[in-house]
Amino acid sequence: MNDDALPDDDLLRRAGMQGVPFDWQDALRLDDQLTPEEVMIRDSARTYAQERLMPRILLAHRHEDFDVEVMREMGALGFLGATIQGFGCAGISYVGYGLIAREFERVDTAFRSALGVQSTLSMMPIYLFGSQEQRERYLPAMARADKLGCFGLTEPDHGSDPGGMKSRARKVDGGWRLSGSKTWITHAPIADLMVVWPRTTRAASAAGSSSAA
Repeated sequence: MNDDALPDDDLLRRAGMQGVPFDWQDALRLDDQLTPEEVMIRDSARTYAQERLMPRILLAHRHEDFDVEVMREMGALGFLGATIQGFGCAGISYVGYGLIAREFERVDTAFRSALGVQSTLSMMPIYLFGSQEQRERYLPAMARADKLGCFGLTEPDHGSDPGGMKSRARKVDGGWRLSGSKTWITHAPIADLMVVWPRTTRAASAAGSSSAA
C-alpha cells in the first residue's frame, strides 16, 4: 500500500487560483503576501522611481550622463545598504530590499544596478568581513552616498569567473600589494573606495584561494 499523501481538493483549488480574479499588474498575487511594512517600503520606492527618477532617465541615456545626486537621494530615503543593521542603515528585510530593487528596475536597470553595487557588493562585504574601524569609517558615509563603492571581480580573460581569476594579493609590510587587471566595474570611474577580488595563492583550485581585499 502506498502511504504517500495525495494533495487534497482545497490545496489543488488554491494552487490553481480558482475563483481568483486575474490582475495583470500582480499576476502571482505577490501583494497578498506582503506585510504592511513591506507595502510601505514598496510604495515609497515606487513613488520615488516613478515621480523623481523616471523624468530624468531619457536625457541621462541620451547624454550618457550618470547623476550622482540620484545616489544621494537614495541614501536620504534609506535605500542604500538597507538590509544592514546599524551604521546609519535602515535594517530592513531582504524582501523589502527586493521590492526597492524591483521598483528601480521598472524604470531603469542602470540605477537598479547602482543601488545593488553600493548596497550588496560594496557595503555588505565591509559589514560582514571588515574590521569595526572600517565599518564605522565607511558604512555611514556610504549609506548617505557621501562615498561610493565599487566591486572588482570581472577580468578581461575570464569574465566574472573567480575560478579563472589572475589578479593577485601578496602580503607585504603594512598591508597587501595588488596586481592584475579588472574590467566592466560599475562605479569604477567615480568610486571613492573599491572592494577588489584577487587570489591570495597560486593554487589551481579556486577553493580557499581567493578573498576580498
